Formats: sequence, structure tokens, C-alpha cells
Amino acid sequence: METGIFIFVSMTPSNISGKDDQLPLINKQMPVTEIVQKDYRTADVFLKYDIEFCCGGKWPLEMVCESKQLDTAVILLELEEACRLIQLPQGSRFEDWGTGFLIDFIQNVYHRYFKKALETTVNYTNRFLEGHLKKFPELEKTPEILHKLSLAINKRMNNEEESFFPYIKQVTNAYLRNESYAGLLVKTLRKPWQETMQQEYSEVIKWLDELRSITNDYYLPGNACTTHRVSFSKLRELDHELTQYLQLEHTILLPRVVEVEQALLA
Repeated sequence: METGIFIFVSMTPSNISGKDDQLPLINKQMPVTEIVQKDYRTADVFLKYDIEFCCGGKWPLEMVCESKQLDTAVILLELEEACRLIQLPQGSRFEDWGTGFLIDFIQNVYHRYFKKALETTVNYTNRFLEGHLKKFPELEKTPEILHKLSLAINKRMNNEEESFFPYIKQVTNAYLRNESYAGLLVKTLRKPWQETMQQEYSEVIKWLDELRSITNDYYLPGNACTTHRVSFSKLRELDHELTQYLQLEHTILLPRVVEVEQALLA
């Protein structure tokens, strides 16, 4: 399992208390649980090395590493890397990006993120509920909802990568080069993508709303354990990135495709 998560401009606080989004200071004397409470993303590193980070994670990091014959310096580096946040420069305007570049960005950033984050989030959610379902019976259907959300997201990404994105690039390039056959491309290759994308959008939003509802918008009670906090922080992060991804496509990319098609068919 990789320790870092490739995240695009996340506005979600990285610590599970939700009070501070600065890069946390981590040292070898800190208890494992405290490290995870400062930044939920560090849980990925501890999970990788089978280090308990919830109720049994009260021992200092250095002591835990020694007991498992791990190099503390290496673990510290991985923890710091897990906390790093990738951000775009201030003032970046997606609407000014070329269509091909915008598609590459969506595919290489968002698609890559979802392909990893969905599996990771499911694993943390299952891990939490396996030990706490009796205490939180209202969350029983969370894994089922998350599974259906994952299916909907993967279906959309597959359609984009296999059909929609190649079509957009081909038509847009022909349009920009003012090729004589550009209009013919639209007529011969055009598919009912608007209906398909809207249906997929509605399906994703449906399950995302269900997830928000069952978790009460990822609300954490004051006595929530560390695994509970990590799980809900992962869900909140997924929600945020998914919302940005959908907004980018439906407010910038898709209207742009409609405009090109209409110009070529006029």
C-alpha cells in the first residue's frame, strides 16, 4: 500500500479535530494515536506497517518502531510525506485551460485519486464498523451505500476514459484546426453523451446524499475513537473531492463540448 494520497486542492482540514489545517509537527516521542489525531492521513502509514493507531496506540512512535524492528527515521519521513497537500497556485482558472489539458488533469488527478481513495475509504469504514456497529447501529447500511457510490463513480470514470474523453479530444482538435471533416466527426461519432453523463451524475449524487444523510454529514460525537475519526475524515475528504470533480465537469467541460458540437453542426 502506498503511504501518500494524491489529493487535488483539498479544503478539508487534515486533522481529525477539524481545527487546524497546518502541516502537523511529528516527532518520535509522540504516541501513535496523537499523531493520527493531528492528521488522519498518517493512519495510512500505520496501517501499512500493522501499527495499532486507535485505542491501543498510546505508546510513543519510537518505542513502537523498535518493537517491530522498524527504522524510526524512515517511518517519520513517510508520515511527513503522508501529510503533504498538493495544491494549485492561487488564482488558477480552470476555464482558461485548453480542453485537452483539462481532460488530462481530470483523468490523471481526479481519476487516479478516486481509484485509490475509494478502496481506502471502504477499508477504513469497514474496520471501524467491525468493532463499533453495536454502539452505532444507525450506521449499519453505510458500507452498502459506500459500495453503490463506488460502483457509480467507477462506471462514470470508465465511460469517460473509454468513450467520452477520446471523442471530446478528437472533435475539439478537429474544430481548433478548422478541419473540413470536423462536422462529419460529430455526425458519425456523436453519442447521447449528455443523457448518459446526466444519468451518471444523478446516480452519484443520489448515493452521496444517502451517505451524508446516514452519517449526519460525517458528524463525530465528542467521544469518537480514533478509527471512527479517521473513517469519517476519509469520507468527508472523498465527498469534497467528488463535489469538486463533478462541478469542474458540469460547469466547464461539458458546456464547452456542447458549444463545439453546436458550432460544427450549424
